[in-house]
Amino acid sequence: MKKSLFMSSVGTALAGMFLLGQVAIAADLKIGIMVPTTGSEATAGKDMENAIKLAAEEINKAGGIMGMNIVTMTGDDACDPQQATAAATKLVSAEVAAVVGGYCSGATLPTLKIYGDANVPFVIAASNSTKLIDANQGNAFQINSTGFDQVATAIELFKGQGVEKLAIIHQGDGYSEDLAKLTREKWSGMGKEVVAYEVVNKGEQDHSALATRIRSKAPDAIFWTAYYADGALVIKQLRQAGYRNLIAVGDGSNSPKLLEIGGKATEGVFCFSNPTVDYLPAAKAFHANYKKAFDQEPDAYAPLSYDGMKLLADAIKRAGSTDKDAIIKALAATGSFEGIAGPISFTEQNTLARSNFVTLVAKDGKWILAE
Repeated sequence: MKKSLFMSSVGTALAGMFLLGQVAIAADLKIGIMVPTTGSEATAGKDMENAIKLAAEEINKAGGIMGMNIVTMTGDDACDPQQATAAATKLVSAEVAAVVGGYCSGATLPTLKIYGDANVPFVIAASNSTKLIDANQGNAFQINSTGFDQVATAIELFKGQGVEKLAIIHQGDGYSEDLAKLTREKWSGMGKEVVAYEVVNKGEQDHSALATRIRSKAPDAIFWTAYYADGALVIKQLRQAGYRNLIAVGDGSNSPKLLEIGGKATEGVFCFSNPTVDYLPAAKAFHANYKKAFDQEPDAYAPLSYDGMKLLADAIKRAGSTDKDAIIKALAATGSFEGIAGPISFTEQNTLARSNFVTLVAKDGKWILAE
C-alpha cells in the first residue's frame, strides 16, 4: 500500500515536472537583436536595441505571443562586416526564432547569407542599401525605404536649390558607396555635373586636403553619404576651409549627434531622413514611454526599430506558429501594418512599398522639417 502510494506520488511529481518543463519551453520566444552596441555607431545601435526591447516588454505585458513571452538576445555587429558575421552566427546558433535590427548596411549585407541559409526571418529596421535586395534569400524584410527613394529625395532638393555642380563624399562601405554611386548615376544622367567623387577612411581625423580639393572644384553642393560620427568632422573642416555653399547628408547622419559634434558648422545642413519621433503623431506615447524607460530622447531609428518588433509579433500571431517558413510567409503577406512610423507593406523584393523619406534642415542645433 505504502509502496503503491509512493510510486503514485513519484509518478504525479514526474508528470508535474514534465508539464512544468513543457510550460518553460513554451513560455519563452527567443528573438535576436542585431545592432552595433560598440564602435562609432554605438549610440544609434543602443537606441535601436532600447526601442526593440521596449516593444517586446509591451507585448509581454499584453499577454505575449500565443502565450509565450519574448526574450531578447543581442548580437553586437559594431557596424563591421566581420563582427556582424560573428554576431549573426551567434544568434543562429542560439536558435532564435527571428531577428530584428540592422543599422549599417555594410555590416548587414554579409549576414543575409547566414540568416538565409538558416531560414531565420529578419526584419531589417534601418539598413537600406540597394545591395541588400540582391543578397536577400527571401527571409529578410526592409521596413526603411531603400537608397532609390533617398536618391529621389536628394535630387528633388538639389534641383529646387538650383544646384548644377555636385560633389559627393562616401566611405567605401556597403551603404555610403551605394548611395553615392546611385546619386552620381542619377545626377549625371540628368546632364548635370559631378565635379568631385571622393572617398575617405572611417575614423580619419584630418580632412584638410579633402576640403582644399573640393573647394578648388567650386561645387554648388556637397553630399556626404556616410555616417554622423565622421560626417560631423568633415562638415566642420569644410566650413573652416571656407566652403559656404549647400551641404547635405544622408540618413546615416540623421542623428542629433551630428549636430552635437559638428556644432555651429552644421547650421543649415540638409538631411534626408526617415521620419523621426518629432514628426510622427502616432509616436507620442512611444516617445513618452521611451523617455521614461531610458531617461533619454529616442534617436532617429527608434520608431522603425520599435515597429520592427511589433511587426514581427503581428506576423507570428497571423502565422499562428513559430515555424520559420510560416513567419516568413506571414511577413510577406503583410497588408498594411500600421506602425508609429507609418504603414508597412512590402514589394515583391521584400522592400518597403512606399517612400518614407523627408528632408530636414539643421536650425539652432536641432533637425526641423525643411520647407
